[in-house]
Amino acid sequence: MGTYLTLYELNGLVRDTLEQALSSEYWLQAELSEVREAYNGHCYLEFVQKGPDGRDLVAKARGVIWARTYFLLRTMFEREAGRVLAPGLKVLVRVGVVFHELYGYSLNVTDIDPTYTLGDMARQRREILSRLEADGILNDNKELSLPLVMNRIAVISSATAAGYGDFCNQLLYNDYGLRFSLRLFPAVMQGERVEESVLAALEAVMHEYEQWDAVVIIRGGGATSDLSGFDTYLLAAACAQFPLPVITGIGHERDDTVIDLVAHTRVKTPTAAAAFLVRHQLEVATRMEEASRRIFQAASVRMEHERRRMEQVSVRMSSACLQMRVRGEHHLEQLTVRLYHAGERQLTSEARRLLAYSERMERAALARVERERFRLQLLRQRVEAADPDLLLKRGYSMTLCGGKLVRRASELKKGDEITTRLAEGEVRSVIQ
Repeated sequence: MGTYLTLYELNGLVRDTLEQALSSEYWLQAELSEVREAYNGHCYLEFVQKGPDGRDLVAKARGVIWARTYFLLRTMFEREAGRVLAPGLKVLVRVGVVFHELYGYSLNVTDIDPTYTLGDMARQRREILSRLEADGILNDNKELSLPLVMNRIAVISSATAAGYGDFCNQLLYNDYGLRFSLRLFPAVMQGERVEESVLAALEAVMHEYEQWDAVVIIRGGGATSDLSGFDTYLLAAACAQFPLPVITGIGHERDDTVIDLVAHTRVKTPTAAAAFLVRHQLEVATRMEEASRRIFQAASVRMEHERRRMEQVSVRMSSACLQMRVRGEHHLEQLTVRLYHAGERQLTSEARRLLAYSERMERAALARVERERFRLQLLRQRVEAADPDLLLKRGYSMTLCGGKLVRRASELKKGDEITTRLAEGEVRSVIQ
């Protein structure tokens, strides 16, 4: 068996070879897939590179930022980029290649360029905005008209956020006595669950959107470095297409998030959002008071004008009425005279006509009485001719059975008692 190396010796040979073959440091472009701060102040990273499809990994390496360097780099990066180092960020870092016999290959980070990360973040925002514009929804929310009365406000925020308390106090206890109705739709406003939580809150508002005039998304009190959750396409699309005006006051002054860019109105802080709502209502109230004042003035002028016109009309009407009265009285006198003469002529004519009617009625009545007297004589003769006693005297008789007149023999039966009435007397018989 020839010579051999121990694992430690082989790893040492690899280390020496790498140190001799490689430069001391390189600027590395990669994406962070893991960021972990240790209790001792060191920061352990994992760098990855993805393929063209953005899904498959083509390279991966471990990295470390030692505690003293990490404190300086973290402070500088957060100040310049407004973000903390977090998974998903693309970074440009200065690294030295290290190979340790025990821990293997890793990259020692000595510097970081925040402008590269800012550029990548800006690129991502541009891509989201371009996608929203291509979908035709980029300015949908901005094009909504603010309600004339905007006092029913749905608030999306963290219930424990200091900014939420400031917003409520400034809105509910404003100096002008304006009334607002608020309801909190709680959401996580920093960390990895921002997108999911705010989307859920928007969905809850959507179910009862007719009860609200506007939606306010406020954050205040959080670190300015935790804004990545507001730079997502889904959240931006939901805000852009929301049927109510969306007002954002996420509490940062230097940069706009994507939802700031698609919202109807963007203000810097929660208190600024409250001030915006108060100012809007105050402007509306001022316009309404001014309109009321102008209406009152116009009504007063019109009333005075109409009063004067009515006075003039009243004078003209009085004169016209007097003239009409004189003409009416004269006309009435003429009518009275004509009616009197017409009445006399009519009465004379009617008197002659009534006299003629009276004479004709008298003659007609006498003729009618004579005719009725003659008719009564005929009737009396007929009645007398039909008198049963006369018939009996002529030799006729009447047969009764049970008090009823018998007309046919078939009406009688054996044993019936009948009475035969004659001109003088009666005969009683029994049917055998």
